[in-house]
Amino acid sequence: MSSFSPRRPLTAGRTIALIGIVLLALNLRTGVAVISPIIRSISEDVPLTSVGIGLLGMLPPLAFAASGFAAPLVARRFGLEASLVLASVAMIVGPIVRALAPNYAVLLIGSILVLGGMGFGNILLPPVIKRYFPDRIGTMTSVYATLMSFGAALPPLVAAPLAEASGWRVALGVWAIMGVFLVLPWLLLWRDRRREVRAALAGDAVTTLVPQHVGRMMHSRVAWAIALAFMLTSFNVYAMFAWLPEIIADLTGAPASAGGSFLALFAIMGLPFAILIPPLASRVRNVAWLIVAGMTVFVIGYLGLLIAPGAATGLWVVLVGSGPLIFPLALVLINLRTQSETSSVALSGFVQGIGYGGAALGPLAIGFIHDLTQT
Repeated sequence: MSSFSPRRPLTAGRTIALIGIVLLALNLRTGVAVISPIIRSISEDVPLTSVGIGLLGMLPPLAFAASGFAAPLVARRFGLEASLVLASVAMIVGPIVRALAPNYAVLLIGSILVLGGMGFGNILLPPVIKRYFPDRIGTMTSVYATLMSFGAALPPLVAAPLAEASGWRVALGVWAIMGVFLVLPWLLLWRDRRREVRAALAGDAVTTLVPQHVGRMMHSRVAWAIALAFMLTSFNVYAMFAWLPEIIADLTGAPASAGGSFLALFAIMGLPFAILIPPLASRVRNVAWLIVAGMTVFVIGYLGLLIAPGAATGLWVVLVGSGPLIFPLALVLINLRTQSETSSVALSGFVQGIGYGGAALGPLAIGFIHDLTQT
């Protein structure tokens, strides 16, 4: 557990940091869900094979996993604020490259840029909260987990109407505007901490901590427990985003529109848990029962879909969608189980690197099972 920090008003000398965290959280999923709703419009100008579409679908967890190992090294070298400036720039350039893409290769490069920037944001948000809001870890984790959910829900709602009104290139490129607003607070925070950054660049005190902390994570049972819990929930989330509509259609005979509605129900279930779980976890000593609860509802929901899919489909989807309560729990534990910003960066990178690496296998595994069983 982190050391006690006296509570003070959220905006007491840290308004810019609060704005930066809010804008970053809103941006962390916009690039993930914007392509799939308009994939047919894109394919009219950029030829897309099934393999190519599948690769685009796998990119988010792969990029997030790679960021889990790269972001801590960059942050140790340049500092949290400077690293987030770089991430923000990637979230500006990436959508523009996507929008201008004349072929699949350029579309892929733009996707790697934007998702890489978001991956860095994933890793560095917990230590940023530990730096600026050590007295409000539960509250701020709840805030940014909730905003991430909103950021994931917005693109699917507006992408298709934007593509119909102004073309798919506008629908992909408009998200760069959010990146412009995002970079401003981090530039200001970087300016305010420039002396610290220069000192880190001039000396070796920061860089020599990297192998120590990475090695410590590799041998920490707590780190592995959080990473495996994070991997479990991320595996299921990405598998469901890829396959839930088709699973519902195959098991119940429901039309595609109903599958989309059930996917929206699955996604929206993350909101109440993003609000409730981080403050709750910061107030209890043993969080194992929360992990058990998440795993239990996963199992019950999946069994319900397999055994009686048409009897209470909405209930089973609600239960499966409640399992990801483990996600905000893992995020808040990254800070609650570390003593310093440095160890928070290391644990965040380790947990999310392992977690998202496993999550990338989710859509593939469900697809393999689907083809094997023809269900």
